[in-house]
Amino acid sequence: MAEKSTLARPYAKAVFELARDQRAFDRWSKVLATLSALSADASVQAMLTSPKAAPAVRAEVLVELAGKAGEKLDLQGRNFVGLLAENRRLGLLPEIAVDYERLRAEAENTLEVELVAAMPVDAVEQKRISDALHKKLGRKITLKYVQDKTLIGGAVLRADDLVIDGSVREKLGRLTAALIH
Repeated sequence: MAEKSTLARPYAKAVFELARDQRAFDRWSKVLATLSALSADASVQAMLTSPKAAPAVRAEVLVELAGKAGEKLDLQGRNFVGLLAENRRLGLLPEIAVDYERLRAEAENTLEVELVAAMPVDAVEQKRISDALHKKLGRKITLKYVQDKTLIGGAVLRADDLVIDGSVREKLGRLTAALIH
């Protein structure tokens, strides 16, 4: 069977193109986040994978649950869920949501960066880091700060496949490797 991300890609691209044409990136982000969270729930997963439930019933239940979660789906949203159900792809919703957000970030020239630091990083320093990354990468940066007391010191920046590891643990590891060789 093909990898989930490969199967999810055409659906994410179709939703992205629809959202772009309608200038509705935020709305579709919310819809996909809600549907993704619902499909990850164990009881919902059981219904989605049950051979006893017809595709139309699966779609109807998921649309109803989304409405109860505060995300009432319009006709396009309901049609999207129906299409996924008919093609037995409701289980791909988390991958579709991730791929959609990647496409959206590319289109909006944005990048979400996670800053993990051992010590508190104040807002001024976060702004300096964000500005430096913007200058270096040429993209609008959304910085998400997380304090991790398990780090000995320093910080780690993660953005997609880019990792800048300035943690003390990493530096000690390099020193150890240099001493061994």
